[in-house]
Amino acid sequence: MADSDDEPITLSSHALDALKEFYTDRDARAKQFEQLKTEAEDRAAAGGGGAKDSNLKYPLSMEAFGEDWNESQFWYSDETANLFAKQLLDGATAETNIAVVSAPSVFVALKNILGKKASYPADAPRPTLTLLEHDNRFAVFSEFVFYDFMHPIKLPAHLKGSIDCIICDPPFLSEDCQTKAALTVRWMSKSADSKLIVCTGERMETLVTKLYRSFGLKTTDYEPVHARGLSNEFFCYSNMECEQWKLRSEGGGR
Repeated sequence: MADSDDEPITLSSHALDALKEFYTDRDARAKQFEQLKTEAEDRAAAGGGGAKDSNLKYPLSMEAFGEDWNESQFWYSDETANLFAKQLLDGATAETNIAVVSAPSVFVALKNILGKKASYPADAPRPTLTLLEHDNRFAVFSEFVFYDFMHPIKLPAHLKGSIDCIICDPPFLSEDCQTKAALTVRWMSKSADSKLIVCTGERMETLVTKLYRSFGLKTTDYEPVHARGLSNEFFCYSNMECEQWKLRSEGGGR
C-alpha cells in the first residue's frame, strides 16, 4: 500500500463549514423538540391537556420537526401553511371542529394563529382542533391522534361524523393511499357540506375529484409551496373558493 493511502482524509474549509452548519441545525431542532416534549409532560403532570396549552411558547416552529423523506414528509412553506390555516378558521366558532390529516405544518400554523393573544384572547371561544398524524413526535400536542392510512377508520369513535372543516394531504401518491385517506375524510365529515381542502400530486387529479365528488371537490388554481421544494407537481383541491383561489372548470386545465 502506498504511503499516501495512510494519510488522514482532510476536508476543505467550505466542507467543514457546511458540516458545522448541519450539526448546528440538527442540534437546534433537537433542542426545540425537547422543549416541546418537556412542556407536554408538564401539562400532562398538571392534568391539563389542551386546557394548559397557554403554557406553550409561541410561535411554534416546524424546525423542531425535521422532515423524514422515508415517511414522505414534506412540510409546507410558512406562507402556504398560514393560508390553509386561515381558510380553515374563516367563519369558525367555538362549536367548529377542524381536522388536519397528515399535514402537521398546517396544524402548527393553526396553533400559532390561535395562540396569538392579540387575535384570540385566552378566554375567547376557540374551534376544536384534531391532528391525525402517523409521526408520534407530534404527540407533544394534546390534539394528536395517531393515524395510519392503512387503517382508515381505526380512530376514536367520537370523531365519526363530527368534523366541519378538513384539510387532508395523503402521504403517498398511490391509488390505495388516496382512496383510504378519502374514506377517513368521509367517515369524519359532519356532512357533504363540510369545508374540505385536499392537497396532493397533479397526477392524482382524476382520482381525487372522483373520490370526493359528493363534496363538490374541484381543482383550484392555487399551487401549494413546500419549504424545501418538491419535484412532483402539486395541486390544491377544494369545495370552496376564497380570495386566494378559484375553482377550475371541469377539464379546464390551468
